[in-house]
Parts: sequence; structure tokens; C-alpha cells
Amino acid sequence: MDLLILIGALGIFTGFISGMLGIGGGIIMAPLLLYVPGWFGFPPLPMKVVAGLTIVQGLLACLSGALTHRKFHFVSAKLTLWMGTTIFVMALIGGVAAGHVSNNLLLILFAGMAMVAAILIFIPTESDSEHPDISSFSFSRIRSMVTAGSVGLLGGLVGQGGSFILIPLMTSFMQVPTRIAIGSNLAIVFLSSLAAFLGKAFTGQIAWSLAVPIMLTAIPAAYLGSITSHRVPVARLRVILALCIAVAALRVGSSAAGF
Repeated sequence: MDLLILIGALGIFTGFISGMLGIGGGIIMAPLLLYVPGWFGFPPLPMKVVAGLTIVQGLLACLSGALTHRKFHFVSAKLTLWMGTTIFVMALIGGVAAGHVSNNLLLILFAGMAMVAAILIFIPTESDSEHPDISSFSFSRIRSMVTAGSVGLLGGLVGQGGSFILIPLMTSFMQVPTRIAIGSNLAIVFLSSLAAFLGKAFTGQIAWSLAVPIMLTAIPAAYLGSITSHRVPVARLRVILALCIAVAALRVGSSAAGF
């Protein structure tokens, strides 16, 4: 199997999960790129190359998913503005600084962020429902900026939009209904992904030849995932998200520990 075909197949799978769960997909794409090529006899991809490819995937998946979820009225413009502006600035800083961080440290940061997210997703949201009213939705601006700023910085460092930890923080710390968190998160993380993408692109951290199949598959796959998301109960979405995060965290964490 050609490596580009394999990467394209991984892009389809990750894009679908991205749209369905409202995440950029880096938490899924990164472990797949780190380990699956080796199963087919290809040389392992360095973490810095993987980080560059995942940010490309996240950028396109977020754009497609956000536009689709917006049609169902689950994207808050105010929440996106407050959190998106903050996360953009901090992710840009993290994206540029990542070029000066060791591979092993990136793996440890990635695994640590994922484990925290897997735990937070199980904290109940008081106002959660299958069909939340976006017109009456409100949130704390201070909490939104603290959440977006911290996630943006760390997300930029590890080449992620940060959505895999942003959704659990939004539903637990900010008490945002799950469906609004999923829809708005894609719009918010698009901005952080854009910032991290620019930081990595201008510092030569993206392998463009390997990014082509991801660019061709991420958008249609995320669209299909977003459509599917609205047919799945909220409780099931939370469980699927937690499982995806936990599995990825354990796998990457074991690699960082040398196992």
C-alpha cells in the first residue's frame, strides 16, 4: 500500500469522527499517524511531522463541521467570538514555540492533556438537553477566556486545535450544553487550528507532500460525521468521546514512557 493512500484513509476515518464528536481530530489522527504506518512496513513518522499533518487535518475538518452544525443552530456566535479570539492568539504562540520543544516532551504534553479531558467529560452538565435553545444560551466571559487561553497555548505546542480537551472544559467548567459545545467548539477550534497552522507553516514544520491526501479527504468526511452526530443521543456522544480520548492518551503516554 502506498503511504499517501494510507494517510488518505486515515484522513477519512478521522474526519468522520471529527464531525460527529465536534473535535478537530488531532487526538485521533496523531496516534494513527504515529503507529499505523509501521504496521504496513513504512518508516515511523517523527512527532513533529505528525503534529504538522494533524493541524492540517484539524483545520479543514473544523471548517466543514462548523458550517454543518451551524445549520442545526448549535453554534453560538458570541461564544465563538470570545473564546475564538483568545485561543487564536495563544495557539499562535504555542505553534511557533513548538519548533523548540523536544519530541518526547510533546508526547508527554499530549498524553497529559488527553487524560484530563477523558475524566472531565464525565462531569454532568446541569443544563444539558438533546435540543438546547441557542437563543437563550449564556456563559461566563471570564471562564471562557481562561479556558480558551490555556487550551490554545498547549494545543499549539502539540499541534492540536485543542478541541479534545476544550469540549470537556466547556461542558464541566463552563456548563455549556453538549450539543452547543460540540457545534461551537468546531468554530472556535478552527481559529486556533488556523493560528497553529500559520505558526507551523511559516517555520517549515509541515510536510506538504504528505498533507495532500488529508486535504482531499478531511472536508467531505467531516460533513458526513456532522450529519450523523445529530442522530446520536447526547449521552452516547459523551461516552464515545471519552473512550476515544482515553485510548489515544494511553497509547501516546506509553510511547512517551518508552514502552
